[in-house]
Amino acid sequence: MGARILVVEDDEPLRLTLEHNLRKEGFTVDGLARGNEAEARIGTSVPDALVLEWSLPGISGIDLCRRLRTRAETLKLPIVLLTDVADEDERIAGLSAGADDCLVKPFSITEFVVRVKNLLRRTNPALLDHMIKVGDLTLDRAARRVHRQRREIKLGPTEYKLLEFLMSSPGKVYSRSELRASVWGDDATVDERAVDVHIGRLRKGIGLGKADTVIRTIRGAGYALSDY
Repeated sequence: MGARILVVEDDEPLRLTLEHNLRKEGFTVDGLARGNEAEARIGTSVPDALVLEWSLPGISGIDLCRRLRTRAETLKLPIVLLTDVADEDERIAGLSAGADDCLVKPFSITEFVVRVKNLLRRTNPALLDHMIKVGDLTLDRAARRVHRQRREIKLGPTEYKLLEFLMSSPGKVYSRSELRASVWGDDATVDERAVDVHIGRLRKGIGLGKADTVIRTIRGAGYALSDY
């Protein structure tokens, strides 16, 4: 689901934290601890972005970055380099080695995620354009898949269309007639009660088996997806 990101970091707690927060954004994430393992993995499957610790065992991140920039298949691979050294010369050396961005530890996890997303947006915007994220809900238009809290949700085609429409403008209240038109168009054989039925099924699907208020009923008006 989403862009594929490889995180190579030998500090396991940090790696797991980075993986977790990237997955929350709808990315598919793999994690490794050694530079030589990363080189082998990239040799068989090039990710959409690479997060690389500077001082890795096996092959250092900075050396791996240099190697990747000499190969046609990874020449334009987006690379974020992580370093422990808060020194301008270190950062310049990382960028000179071919990294697109360089972050000094400790850094804000929120800033890290934003930088990865901005890098993907610059290099391959299509990877982000098909993703919609509202709260803990992620919808992948390209794969037609929905996830919540890292769990895939199986929806019928009608429920999927309703959710996609609601997620396009979180917080906005849609009347039953607007929701009917979004799914069934001008089909006069479908009445507004069908909307209530499918909203009920959608609530059950995204509720993960529990009562849920993500989709709000606005008395006399219609429905809205909570904007968190």
